[in-house]
Amino acid sequence: MTLPNALLADDDCYLALKAKDARFDGRFFTGVTSTGIYCRPVCSVRTPLRRNCRFFGHAAQAESAGFRPCLRCRPELAPHSVAWSIQDASFILAHQAARLLDEPDSWSDEAPSVEKLALRLGVSDRHVRRIFEAQFGVTPLQYLQTRRLLTAKQLLADTHLPVTQVALMSGFASVRRFNAAFAQHYRLNPTQLRRQGARPAGDGITLRLGYRPPYDVGAMLAFIGKRSINAIEFVAAGADQPCAGRTFGIESGGKTHAGWLLARFDEARCQLVLQVSDSLCDVLPLVIRRVRAMFDLDADPAAINGVLNASFPGAGGLRVPGTLDGYELAVRAVLGQQITVAAARTLAQRMVDRFGAPVETPWPQLTRLFPAPAVLAAAGGDALGQLGILKQRQAAIVGIAQAVAGKRLQLHGGADVNATMAQLKALPGIGDWTAQYIAMRALRWPDAFPAGDVALHKALGVQALKNPARHAELASSPWKPWRSYAVIRAWSGLLDAAPVATPALEMPESL
Repeated sequence: MTLPNALLADDDCYLALKAKDARFDGRFFTGVTSTGIYCRPVCSVRTPLRRNCRFFGHAAQAESAGFRPCLRCRPELAPHSVAWSIQDASFILAHQAARLLDEPDSWSDEAPSVEKLALRLGVSDRHVRRIFEAQFGVTPLQYLQTRRLLTAKQLLADTHLPVTQVALMSGFASVRRFNAAFAQHYRLNPTQLRRQGARPAGDGITLRLGYRPPYDVGAMLAFIGKRSINAIEFVAAGADQPCAGRTFGIESGGKTHAGWLLARFDEARCQLVLQVSDSLCDVLPLVIRRVRAMFDLDADPAAINGVLNASFPGAGGLRVPGTLDGYELAVRAVLGQQITVAAARTLAQRMVDRFGAPVETPWPQLTRLFPAPAVLAAAGGDALGQLGILKQRQAAIVGIAQAVAGKRLQLHGGADVNATMAQLKALPGIGDWTAQYIAMRALRWPDAFPAGDVALHKALGVQALKNPARHAELASSPWKPWRSYAVIRAWSGLLDAAPVATPALEMPESL
């Protein structure tokens, strides 16, 4: 068995399966030889006999071995496996390849292939196939096929979209190929997965997305709520089911799709219940992927805490807040340079009120979209200056908007981190701190580290030293490759006094 994060013996997997331990959800799957079905560790069915169990690190491995996905626990709901290394080059390359295949934004309107994947990674097709199969036990195409089938399975079960539309949205070139792949792998007709009952018009589409505990829902919603902008987002942290709602625009196929979404946490089931407006159904796979990134649903606390717990005890449930739109995050990061959260939110509010397009939603507090890249790219310095934005930040905002509108800058989880950070720092008014912050939240880089951050210096106790950024960088070495998580924990005042003497610290107002 090849597991993506930490090697687990088969007997350990069976113990986790018997306990239905949600911490292992998505880290392995169990194929049951007596039924021909593979399940998540949290499946509610009776635990199979040990001799009938085979364990796999990825759903693609289970399907390659001839197992079909369970219709009860639904493997497509499991959090994805996110693994990082700073030493093994083959490991890094294989997981970067998987990351690109997992990220719909990486491919825009083109279909992924091994040839295109190899070109992006700068290696040969043969090398990609070899290292990918050695790491995951399946070929890149088998891995991609499983991702497409599981995406289609979720859309068939949870939506009323036509089968033809589901097939194309899931990445299949034709309905014929989709039907053939479905019958071959699942021995079912796609329509057999449809759930009964009509959905009321206008209520949107409801989906469930899994995550691994522990998850500090309160801290995540507090972070988002503290920075929320009226008319585009709201947070209800004190409800029975904590939730966050917001408007959202996404470009795909040369068309902008605008609508709303509502994310509610079902902590008892370790799931995020996502409600999406009908207007976004054509880009549902993209929306799902971005929501997973926004709430960091694919994080593996076991791997992260194994590195960070010694320095940050009691912080195992903290996640790195992401974003639905990397461009929006970049603009808001520039607005927040060297000022308080409240001041940055005021500037962002003025920008939304002035340049945000109206949108219809079921909530009176959600009425606008964040200004589109083309709108801010065309905004003059005078217009931005009237909002109270300093001249240097005006240039940075316009530069980001023009680069994104011109498709020269990609700000999503599938982008090349080093190249994108270099592009950002080449823009006026953007230094290392802003680039690292964008990498942490928009590019989903788990090892981002804004070494020049003053709040970090205070948390690490190096603010009085000469060149505190260098000392902060040195102090962070034991936290690789999870320094983004270390930053969030340090900002939350959870750094233990053992590695570096430090006072408790609240979340920095510079963000």
